[in-house]
Amino acid sequence: MSERTATIGLSLGADICWPICYETLLTDLNLNIRHNGEQIRFASERVTIEPFNLQQPVKYDVVIDRLTHWYSTSREWIKKAILLDDLYVYNNPWSLQSNEKHTSYAAMLRLGLPVPETWMLPPKAYEESDDLQETLRKYARMFSLDDIGNELGYPFFMKPYHGGGWKGVTKIDNAADLQAAYDASGTEVMNLQSAVLPHDWFVRCVGLGPQLRKVNYDPGAPLHDRYCMDVDFLSAEDQSVLEDMTLTINSFFGWDFNSCEALRRDGIWHPIDFANACPDSQVTSLHYHFPWLIKANLRWSIYCAATQRGMHRTLDWDPYFAIADTDRSPREKLSAYAALANQRFETEQFNEFCDKHLPHLDELAYRFFASGTMRDAIHQKVSSLFPEHEIEEFTELFWSRIQLWREQEGQPQ
Repeated sequence: MSERTATIGLSLGADICWPICYETLLTDLNLNIRHNGEQIRFASERVTIEPFNLQQPVKYDVVIDRLTHWYSTSREWIKKAILLDDLYVYNNPWSLQSNEKHTSYAAMLRLGLPVPETWMLPPKAYEESDDLQETLRKYARMFSLDDIGNELGYPFFMKPYHGGGWKGVTKIDNAADLQAAYDASGTEVMNLQSAVLPHDWFVRCVGLGPQLRKVNYDPGAPLHDRYCMDVDFLSAEDQSVLEDMTLTINSFFGWDFNSCEALRRDGIWHPIDFANACPDSQVTSLHYHFPWLIKANLRWSIYCAATQRGMHRTLDWDPYFAIADTDRSPREKLSAYAALANQRFETEQFNEFCDKHLPHLDELAYRFFASGTMRDAIHQKVSSLFPEHEIEEFTELFWSRIQLWREQEGQPQ
């Protein structure tokens, strides 16, 4: 029987807390599993940034990527490693680079999801280039903001088409608000999106591979309180709809790790912000939900490394469009999309793998999240973000919320 060590690379930016937890628990798992005729051990390593030869071999089986969405050197290294070395990375770097929020709206409208009515505006201002004035003179048309606002209907939101972590998002209540926000937008290309008001739930559903976590979300709260700590707050059908929607979006775009925001109005879930690949992973925002993320990350990365999961270099949207073009009801279509997603995420095989090889993770995690290492990881992250006089207060706050998770959800069965 052959033996190998599967190495998982962590491609990191300013991350502090979650890599400490991930690395410690991977070591504590001490895996030495037999799978498909191999005896496999596991190791992790932080990926460095340096010059590279395009034909230089890559030592990783899987890379958990936190840089592709903004750091070009790492993005291009990852692309070459996928093409030349069959590396598995989450998330797909081409999809992450090319599919903006605007693209995600268009794609999910094509699949029949109830995305609120959305417009795109030309930018208010331009950076000069050689051909700009000639192009605008010939083809740019005057338009009335007032007419667009009246047609869309107030209130609505103006936001950058590419996203940006709430930066530049403005609630527009009237024509004066619209004109002021557009004047302030500069060279940004903006979407206008109808507000889903009133709504009774705002939920962020986080997907990591086939694993899903529904979180009651309060976007108006301070960052450390936006992820509410409600448990079992949705009906079974509401949970099913959100899970199917998130699986559909993530598998469609090749995103192993992504979060989808949706608002419920009159019993219908409207996806409003769901191109969040590589979402927040910090204890200072996730707190109570942070242990779920660490365990989900371990399970998916270990599974992908052990099974040598192949990277889907192309996205292959045609099977989704084929479902969209049937006469099935919207709910039936969503279920069919989710079934396709579960095939792509190998959900059944993943669950069997975890049951067989990772049954001790829950017990190890339960102990770890009460450890001094966990508390120190919280302290390090808090120290990097908060003023000195608040460090101990917020370290204790996040620590207490993780202990609440241990009490309510973390005890092994």
